[in-house]
Amino acid sequence: MNRRTFRRAVLSLGIATTTLVAAIGTPAYARPDHPAPAPAVASPVFAITDGVARQVALTGRSELTRLGGSAVNGPVDLLAAGVDARLAGDLRAANQRLLVAKGLPGGTGSLLRLRLAHPDMRAALARGEAPLVAATPPDDSATSVTAYDRSGGTVVLDATRVPRQPVLVVDVDTERALTAGLAMMRQELGERGIGQAAPARPATRASGVTASAGYWATKVDAVRLSDDEEPWIKGDAEIYNLVAGFGLDGKVKVDLVQMPYLDHDGTTYQPNQLLVHFSSYKYNLADVVMMEDDGDTNYAALVKAIAGALLVIVDGGAYTPLVNAILDAVPTSWYTDDPDFVDAWYTLSTASSGRRHGAAANGWMDLSPYWVAQF
Repeated sequence: MNRRTFRRAVLSLGIATTTLVAAIGTPAYARPDHPAPAPAVASPVFAITDGVARQVALTGRSELTRLGGSAVNGPVDLLAAGVDARLAGDLRAANQRLLVAKGLPGGTGSLLRLRLAHPDMRAALARGEAPLVAATPPDDSATSVTAYDRSGGTVVLDATRVPRQPVLVVDVDTERALTAGLAMMRQELGERGIGQAAPARPATRASGVTASAGYWATKVDAVRLSDDEEPWIKGDAEIYNLVAGFGLDGKVKVDLVQMPYLDHDGTTYQPNQLLVHFSSYKYNLADVVMMEDDGDTNYAALVKAIAGALLVIVDGGAYTPLVNAILDAVPTSWYTDDPDFVDAWYTLSTASSGRRHGAAANGWMDLSPYWVAQF
């Protein structure tokens, strides 16, 4: 079972809340009463990128050869690619529609990019073979990919086998989209009263005969996600975390933490990254929900739903796990590329140490307590 298929199963079953007694070091289990996801709807992002793919395919042999040569060296910003005036105008209009579909501000910039689908296609491009053009499909379980040739005709490709003919892919610059999306989410959550945890006065930690000021944090020593067996046409996903806990005022707080290095499943990364900062939490516990942007995430809708779910949670004097509330707030109707849920870690504390597997069994993190000393 690949990673995204497993995510669908987890969302259908849900993830159990853990009790405070068993919170530390105890895995969470599936909850049968978690609502099943709504049926997927047509992807507005794919409709835009698929249309652009056909336009790029029709641009002409010499222009397509030039774009292919550029894409060999890395993704090409289509709005800066120097295409003819008519196509350039169409691309600008498509990019504006893409910003709306992803719920991003108009000043975000260009999200349309063109890349080579697979490194093995470089030799064919070098031989002068005319490339096909396709958009990243919205469904990872699809068995075929529809590409366009220079006449605008469709060519159906096997999604599980890298084709011999080179393929240029139109997709979303998810790195730029995620940076802009998280900035907007931080602002919107703050305005709704669910901002990042407010700074607190540092605690003191005895060290020999002296005491140093600072606070405890949870450090990610290593992280690994399961193999996903994605189609050859898929690019890297952008991973981020929603770290949730109760602030000193008793209100739910959410920190958004990116993991820009986590490009591939089946690979172990050793980032030494601080994930949870306990200086600003009322309780010695926090939850982590790991998500990704594969292209279809609508950040405006996501922040609205998460805020609506978390604002109604009241501090009752004991820690309440927040993973379920976050997952319940993510309707799958926004996405055809899954609800972008990767995994979740319940009730991390300043004592969390060693390997902790996610509740969805899709990955693990090696954690250790870390004392952040004040200068």
